[in-house]
Amino acid sequence: MKTPAIIFSCTQSTELSTSIAEKFGSEMGKVNFSRYSDGEFQPSFEESVRGARVFIIGSTHPSSENLMEMLLMLDAAKRASARHITAVLPYFGWARQDRKDKPRVPIGAKLIAKLLETAGATRIITMDLHADQIQGFFEKPVDHLFASSIFIPYIKSLGLDKLTIASPDMGGSKRAYAYSKFLSSDVVICYKQREKANIISHMELIGDVEGKNVILVDDMVDTAGTLTKAADLMMARGAISVRAICTHALLSGNAYEKIENSKLEELIVTDSIPSRISHPKVKILSCAPLFTEVMQNVHNNQSISSKFIM
Repeated sequence: MKTPAIIFSCTQSTELSTSIAEKFGSEMGKVNFSRYSDGEFQPSFEESVRGARVFIIGSTHPSSENLMEMLLMLDAAKRASARHITAVLPYFGWARQDRKDKPRVPIGAKLIAKLLETAGATRIITMDLHADQIQGFFEKPVDHLFASSIFIPYIKSLGLDKLTIASPDMGGSKRAYAYSKFLSSDVVICYKQREKANIISHMELIGDVEGKNVILVDDMVDTAGTLTKAADLMMARGAISVRAICTHALLSGNAYEKIENSKLEELIVTDSIPSRISHPKVKILSCAPLFTEVMQNVHNNQSISSKFIM
């Protein structure tokens, strides 16, 4: 008898999870959250998961309650005797802490990986990790998906002439070159120096953007400082237009204000993180079809290698 599949959602990803479940052809699993007056909470599955393949969907962006909710759900599934427990993390939070970049700091991404495995995850499905090497922090299988399969059709639909792909920093050059290969375009790179986290002291452009339609490519947008500064610099250097595609839209602080006041024509993101505000410059593309297809293939023991190709 085939192992049944049951999809559960953490509270921060309910809308995305519902869309995935509909496309998967399954009803959402029933889970109840009890809360104490001091803010402590406890999830409880309201149906049996014994012997089942359980998918628990939830992005782990701050606050840390989102991570804690995922950990408690995984632990609950493990203690309820689920056979397979897959943590589906559209956005893997704390991923910027993937190494020691100065003395006496943690490697947060490694810690999160161990927490997920200890809590009970037997498989991880995630998308556009901030650093590819985070896969190596896990002892369990990691399916690292690329949002390029979502963004590239949209870029092609724009019908832009003289297209140039840009990386907002040196670290994203590999991603930019991968997109340029699919789109047969040129590549330019921004070189930036940070004063401290989220504060840029200097930015310079490597490459020519004069008379080009530029698309900046990055894995996440937080304060939007880098993207908006890069867009303004490229327009000053003669670009016709500047758009940006970013998988994970954190958009914290005054990010929306920066986007509004910048030369950025459009910011294209996925719904891996729920949107706080609707903005005319921000276009949201759903990642539900991508995750649904991968989850179905995992459940049916079919190949998902095509989703690993940028």
